[in-house]
Amino acid sequence: MSKQDVILLGKIAKGDKVAFKAFYVTHSSMVYNLAISYLKNDQDAEEVTQDVFVNVFKKAFTFKGASAVNTWLYRITVNASLNFLKKKKRSRMSPLENSQFQISDFLNPGVTLENKEKASILFKAIDSLGDNQKTAFILSFIEELPRQEVADIMEISLKATESLLQRAKTKLRVDLGKIYEYRRKNK
Repeated sequence: MSKQDVILLGKIAKGDKVAFKAFYVTHSSMVYNLAISYLKNDQDAEEVTQDVFVNVFKKAFTFKGASAVNTWLYRITVNASLNFLKKKKRSRMSPLENSQFQISDFLNPGVTLENKEKASILFKAIDSLGDNQKTAFILSFIEELPRQEVADIMEISLKATESLLQRAKTKLRVDLGKIYEYRRKNK
């Protein structure tokens, strides 16, 4: 746990805008990168990033030090991203948008050109996972966090985290197998 982050949160809880700016500069790219893993859209990820930091400013006093600052911030970001997706899903439900075989138009900025189509297919499959499986998978394999930190962020046991990851990987194998089989048949 970064002592500097704890000090900054204490100052933010008292309304210190300079401390807030320092905290934002330090953590905004991590929050944005996690949000984009969920949302697949720059504008949406920016909106969620803003929402997360507004939430941090308003609720810094709730940080009690029971977990690392990053764990607390990851939890806020995951919840904000999932809530944003639920809100967006409710506002525009159509059968075509929910098609399992529709390839996502999201292109992760960290993916090389030759792997963009594969990444797009993978992110579409990840989107089909349930919220808990998706969160465990993104935090473990995209954010590359240790399993115990994933468990702490999700507020579940390490065993439950491993179970979610196993179910997610099994579902992804099945879904990706279907997608690639579908694409082979329609070439």
